Amino acid sequence: MNKLIALILILIIAPLLGGIYGLIHDQITYTISNEYYSKFKFIQFGLENWGLGENIGTKNTPEILLQNPRFGAVIVGILATWWVGLIIGIILGLVGLIHRNGKEMFKSTMRAFLLTTVIALLTGVIGLGYGKLFLTENPPNWFLPKNLIDIDNFIMVGSMHNFSYLGGLIGLVFGIIYSVKQKKKYKNAIQQRL
Repeated sequence: MNKLIALILILIIAPLLGGIYGLIHDQITYTISNEYYSKFKFIQFGLENWGLGENIGTKNTPEILLQNPRFGAVIVGILATWWVGLIIGIILGLVGLIHRNGKEMFKSTMRAFLLTTVIALLTGVIGLGYGKLFLTENPPNWFLPKNLIDIDNFIMVGSMHNFSYLGGLIGLVFGIIYSVKQKKKYKNAIQQRL
């Protein structure tokens, strides 16, 4: 496999993996706070206009009731993260060009992407804990719908979402470092054989 084919594969796979990450992430956060979706995310993504449900709230305090809210969370998760996967894939793919051939490039870049994803997920979990320990006691200056029933869980999920994006950035740095180290590892292995 040459490097161009490896790069194209990475650019196809990365947004798919980003969307899958969002799908899983938002199923977890929907379980913690369905209000985060019905009173914020479904509105933000305009899901009532997709014919999936209706606004059962008022104009000032909307609440979107979907026929299948879990499916709505899937849509939100994919739409919120596929593009992050693409950006990470572009950056890691370009860094991956340092490798000797397409096979090494693809292997190292996919592992770097996996590392980035794990760090994003772990950082999100830290954000959930941070939200529980600190933000629920001293609510941030965020948009909080007036008709919230469980404010604490809404804040915790918002914190997890924010930390996950931060985790993606932190993970990207570690992914780049990993790819560069893999290049040195491959180079050293070749020199030892000679």
